Formats: sequence, structure tokens, C-alpha cells
Amino acid sequence: MSILATIETTGVVSRVNPVAKLLAALVIAIVLLLSIDWVSAGTALVLELLLLPWAGLTARQLVVRTLPLWIAAPSSVLVTAVYGRDEGAVLVDWQVISVTEGSLSLAAAIGLRILAVGIPGIVLLATTDPTDLADGLGQVLRLPARFVLGALAGLRLVGLFMDDWRQLALARRARGVADSGGPIGALRRFGQQAFALLVLSVRRGSKLATAMEAKGFGSDEPRTWARPSVLGGRDIVLVALGAAVAAAAVTAAVVAGTWTFVLA
Repeated sequence: MSILATIETTGVVSRVNPVAKLLAALVIAIVLLLSIDWVSAGTALVLELLLLPWAGLTARQLVVRTLPLWIAAPSSVLVTAVYGRDEGAVLVDWQVISVTEGSLSLAAAIGLRILAVGIPGIVLLATTDPTDLADGLGQVLRLPARFVLGALAGLRLVGLFMDDWRQLALARRARGVADSGGPIGALRRFGQQAFALLVLSVRRGSKLATAMEAKGFGSDEPRTWARPSVLGGRDIVLVALGAAVAAAAVTAAVVAGTWTFVLA
């Protein structure tokens, strides 16, 4: 299963307008980025985990889609704890490694914030068909049709990259140029294969652009849409839930005295 493919679920979230999903994720992300403290991020993360069952994803689907976050968050925590700004009591001091209460608190805040911002965005978009999202952006948000349709076409091509990469690797292996030269050879082959993928992508993109232009997708005239996209009651509820999660996170941080407005 490709991590870029849309997941077909029976969850409530799958029936929500993609624009509402995007707005809910943006509200949470923007609010959490206004302060770097572990209370607001932790509160938002707990509330998001409580709402996850309504997304309709299985445990395996959730782990596969959010795997980059589970790699990035611990890495960020480790680097920040060791090399972050030193404040408070020193917990570890060994050569170039220094861990203090301040750097540890900052590390926890950053790690939790990565998860709290990333999980809702990934989960909501994983249950969204790109065509439905394009319909919503064009009809609900009134974005320019040329931009929306071009982005949709590009997004559709991104899903082919991994297949192209595998096919290129198999072709090179069949020609006997995939297993020689040691680490230096492997690095050189990676660069050659990446360049081949770039050339293939540029050629495919050029053909797609020409085809879309020939079919009138580049026109500035108002477009009609095959499928209507409107906001309903469940869409408003989802956006309100996103706002409630953000508000609860801010309230918890203010009450705990950890809220620090980064723009102040």
C-alpha cells in the first residue's frame, strides 16, 4: 500500500468535505505554532488521540501514514535535549553533551508539537480523495481553477514516482549495473537513477501540460464542475472540533503558566 494513496474508510471523517478537514487541521496547527510549550502540545495531542476512532483508520494504516512523524519527533527531541539552549539545573554534562532542565523541557515541547500538528493533518488528508479536495478548493474557497487543476494533476503524478523508481531499479538490475562498486558505487548509482527519474518526470509533466492545454484547462473562462462541493452540518462540526481542541490547548497552557507567545 502506497503511503500516498487515499484510504477508503467508513469513518465519519471520510464523509466530511475536504475543505472542512483542511480548515480544522490548519486551525490546530496555527494555534500550536504560536507557542512552544509542552502543556498546549500535550493537551492537543491527547484530545486528537481521543478523536482518532472517528477517522475510521486501522492501527496499521495509522502507523504507516504517521511513520515519518514517529521518526522525526524522537530525533528532534534527542537533538534539542542535547544541543538546545541550556537553562536551569544541569542534568547531564559530558564533553560536548549538555542536558539541562530547560533544554529537556524544550525538547519535550518540540516533540509533542510535531505529533500534535502532524497527526491531524496526515489523518484527515489520508481519507481525502485529491479530486474531492480540488472540487472543494475550486467551489468552496473559490481558488483559481487553473491553479487547482494543475495542482491536482501534479499530485496525481507524485503517486507514480515510487512505481517509476522501482521500475528503473529493476531495469538497471536486469542490465547488470545494480550490484557493483561497493558503497561508492551504490551512491553513484543512486545519483544516476535519481537523474533518470527526474528526466522521466519532466517529460511526463510536459506531455500532461500539453494535453491539458489542448483540452482547454488553461482557459481563463469560468469553469463548470461535474460534482458539486458544498459545506454541510458535519463539516461545520469538524471545524468546530478543531477550534475546540486548539482552544483547550491554549487554555490548559495559560492555566499552567507555560504559554509563551512566540511573536511577543
